Amino acid sequence: MSTRRTSPTSDELLGECLALLDLPSRVDRLLQRLGRIPLRAHVLTTLAPFKMSVVATARENSSSHENSRTSRSRGQDTQAPSAANSERGSKACCFCWCCCCSCSCLSVRDEEGEPNPVRMEAINVPDPPPPEEVKCWSESFEVLMQCPVGRQFFREFLKSEYSEENMLFWEACENLKRETNAEMVEERARSTYEDYISILSPKEVSLDSRVRERIERNMVEPSAHTFDEAQMQIYTLMHRDSYPRFLNSQLYRRLCAGEFTKL
Repeated sequence: MSTRRTSPTSDELLGECLALLDLPSRVDRLLQRLGRIPLRAHVLTTLAPFKMSVVATARENSSSHENSRTSRSRGQDTQAPSAANSERGSKACCFCWCCCCSCSCLSVRDEEGEPNPVRMEAINVPDPPPPEEVKCWSESFEVLMQCPVGRQFFREFLKSEYSEENMLFWEACENLKRETNAEMVEERARSTYEDYISILSPKEVSLDSRVRERIERNMVEPSAHTFDEAQMQIYTLMHRDSYPRFLNSQLYRRLCAGEFTKL
């Protein structure tokens, strides 16, 4: 017997928005890294109007959501939602139920429902992979990741989903582990940190707080294995989340059919 998912209450909607902001936590992390803790109060005061604006919008939208839900339960709301409201509702991302902002994670989908379909002719590889090799990629994620050409196509797919940084980080960790020069190891480690771990980076990968804290400690004396735990976490994320969608994508189906042509 399937259980019906209940709609979130206005308090739950507001709570989600406040959790997303989490300004004090992010400010603390940034100022601690910059060694400017005394500026905390000033920064939070400066950001307060922005936070209050978002909270006010969240309250307004969550209240409207609650009123609409109550009206439907009483049988008073018999009209179909307007086209504008339907379009707005479709723009809600998985983290923001109240649709109080334009979510940057949204992407334009093609007729088959695939976000930003990969243009085959834009992928530059030495030789088109034979369909037999491509079909082997579906055997396991490990097989795909061990194939350089397979990783390149998978990276192009991740780019269409705005998560290319996961593959870039994984490859940077592999390059770091192959480095033998001590000075280059430290340089690569700090570069990898700035590119994929720092909260200021546009390519920051998604890691839990425990892993981040361990990386912060390891960066005191970085080594070739500073990011091993983070790399495994991102590998698992790609395996469980992106890999199944890649196998069901138009890109992979065309590769299996031998429809790839070089530039």
